Amino acid sequence: MNRIAAIEVSAGAVFAALGAAVLFGASTPVAKALVADVHPVVLAALLYLGSGLGLLAIRAPAWLRPGGTGLAPRDWPWLAGAIAFGGVLGPIALMLGLVRTSGASASLLLNLEAVLTALIAWVVFRENAGRRIVLGMALIVAGGVALAWPTDAPGAHDALGAALVAAACLCWAIDNNLTRKVSAGDATFIAGAKGLVAGGVNLAIGLAIGGHLPAPAPAAAALAVGLLGYGVSLVLFVVALRGLGAARTGAYFSTAPFIGGAVAIGAFSEPTSPAFWLAAALMGTGVWLHLTERHAHPHTHELLEHAHPHVHDEHHRHDHDFAWDGAEPHAHAHRHAAISHAHPHYPDLHHRHAHGAAEHDAR
Repeated sequence: MNRIAAIEVSAGAVFAALGAAVLFGASTPVAKALVADVHPVVLAALLYLGSGLGLLAIRAPAWLRPGGTGLAPRDWPWLAGAIAFGGVLGPIALMLGLVRTSGASASLLLNLEAVLTALIAWVVFRENAGRRIVLGMALIVAGGVALAWPTDAPGAHDALGAALVAAACLCWAIDNNLTRKVSAGDATFIAGAKGLVAGGVNLAIGLAIGGHLPAPAPAAAALAVGLLGYGVSLVLFVVALRGLGAARTGAYFSTAPFIGGAVAIGAFSEPTSPAFWLAAALMGTGVWLHLTERHAHPHTHELLEHAHPHVHDEHHRHDHDFAWDGAEPHAHAHRHAAISHAHPHYPDLHHRHAHGAAEHDAR
């Protein structure tokens, strides 16, 4: 498999990130419509239970096979942390924030998730981010500030609602970086486990603080929205993390709020304020800078042994010690010899390397 195939794999990861954005973005204003009839924490629980139960029904036989989860023992603490931040704390903060803000404004504020994801990836996990990425993040932050500025205009919200949505973004940013650590595992299991555990915990919390299970119709709607907007979306997001890294996946995923804003305005006729359109312009420019970033420089791959789905591109030129039918992608334990070369790349499973000062500016 040649370099063209490797580019095609990266393109597939980009489309996976955008698909995740479409599904999650559309779910936010729909959840805003449901929160009027369902306790916010109970709604968060049903969204995740829809994800977990749906994926469980579809994929349980595959997960039960030996090695079906694709996770090594060292991966489980990372997954547990991702579930705690992304599956429990994040949804609760978002649902409480939606009570105090409009769906369109909340959708745009969710762009902060991409910024915080990139910052954590860069500062904590040492994932590369150049000037173009940083400038894009700054514009997205400026849009968030404009959107959160207190005002009495139509379509406005209070500062506490904006703060709660921002807190949800921080939780999901931590979740994204922790999930990146386990992205070589089975994406459906990662999403399903998060849905089942987070849904169960949130439901117990919601019922304990006075929430009640809704009528069958809104409950079914919440489960369906959860399967698509949280379950399938997260599966695609994990696939994108595998190929793009946390910061870049977050950048592509940051198109989700614009999709959510369009749905809120078009389908639910929510009012907007001048601050909304200013934020849209700032955030849109920031997203464009992220989407048009190009990264290439000479780099060295150290000796590495791991297992994940792959094709036989320039990073996977190895023999097999088992009968192979030629199907790709396929997954098995394999070893990478040390190699030095240069080509456009993302911080995927094979490009999580340090950068010098000159390389940070080579965009």
